[in-house]
Amino acid sequence: MTGAVWLVPTVVWNDLLVALIYLGGQPDVAPLTVTVSNLVNSLGQDWQLLTAAAFVSMLLPLIVFFTLQRYFVAGIIAGSVKG
Repeated sequence: MTGAVWLVPTVVWNDLLVALIYLGGQPDVAPLTVTVSNLVNSLGQDWQLLTAAAFVSMLLPLIVFFTLQRYFVAGIIAGSVKG
């Protein structure tokens, strides 16, 4: 569990860093995480917009997860049963 607590934020930050490096600051092709991070830099202390942008960026993964949740659970259960 401790490894996951350390590894997950590191992987997420590396994904953001890779997108920032490879795209070279082109806002027209930037992924949503880079756009939200640029919102922090450009707007400073405007936390209402930052919170709204973070919520909107979480909507699509949440919709996909809750739509396909039964398949995720079935796959986890199938992988844990021996035989």
